[in-house]
Amino acid sequence: MDPVTIKDIAHALNLSTSTVSRALRDSYEISPETKRLVMEYAERLNYRPNPIALSLKGSSSKALAVIVPQIANNFFSQAINGIEAIAYNRGYHVIIFQTHESYEREVANIQQAVSRRVDGLLLSLSSETSDVAHLKALHEQGMPLVLFDRVTSEVDVTKVVADNFGGAYAATSHLLQTGRRRIAHLTIPPYLSITQERLAGYRAALEQYGVPYDENLVRYGTFGPDEAGPLVDELLALSPPPDAFFTASDRLALGCLAALRERGVDIPGQVALLSFTNSQSAHLLNPPLSTVTQPALEIGQLAAERLIELIERKHKSTGPSTMKLPTTLVVRESSRPAPKLVG
Repeated sequence: MDPVTIKDIAHALNLSTSTVSRALRDSYEISPETKRLVMEYAERLNYRPNPIALSLKGSSSKALAVIVPQIANNFFSQAINGIEAIAYNRGYHVIIFQTHESYEREVANIQQAVSRRVDGLLLSLSSETSDVAHLKALHEQGMPLVLFDRVTSEVDVTKVVADNFGGAYAATSHLLQTGRRRIAHLTIPPYLSITQERLAGYRAALEQYGVPYDENLVRYGTFGPDEAGPLVDELLALSPPPDAFFTASDRLALGCLAALRERGVDIPGQVALLSFTNSQSAHLLNPPLSTVTQPALEIGQLAAERLIELIERKHKSTGPSTMKLPTTLVVRESSRPAPKLVG
């Protein structure tokens, strides 16, 4: 069976091929009703754009570059799924790059993406990226760019993020409500946007409950494979030691859990444990891990939608904006209330 073409759709719906083409691109020039008819008919016949034919018609490559710190990270793998779903349905293909948390690789990846003539970039900053001159130059040259998750306020582009402040506030409030008062916060490099937002949410909850902020309870990691153990040892050596650990990443969560178990610390009897993580196996850990979950798939979808809108110039008058999606607190065994003292 031959693939369905734009001409086939146009003939069936008694429309011109240019109208069908614009409707499939979600152009503002086409009425919502016509778009609906075209999209429904195209979906019914399993129509898929031919990216090679599209690229031959003009300078568009119909390719998007996605640059992330690490695909193995649960958040980024889910975000990429969202990006690819939107891109595929809109006739774009996706080229994925990993920085492995390296600033130099981030710059090299951007150069490689541009050399491949991608139509636009979706980027989440590496943990080493504090200088964003390369992004400013890219933006000034007119390359469509959307930042997601780890972003910077120094570049005036569209950003799609999770509500990191709200998630950290909810997590810390929950721990305080269970009777914990010495809440350690293990987080990632301090200049990252998500680090600052989560630390601010943590501090705001402490203030709300009248618990003084103690900087000795905050430790910054660097995404090393075995860094959680030494950080846990430093914190357990404090007097008094923490009665809860709130971690800001998948790796820190698993590292902290392993370190506490190796040191014979009872969770949640002696300390509670709660983390930002999009791991789909958090409920299978021992004990099941309380989490702050980010809408990674939706962040990827929204970021891709905004980038394609920017590429196709459908909303010329709409300037850059920051879209913030809510997080979800999932309470499990690792943060149940501290036992009551008898006496």
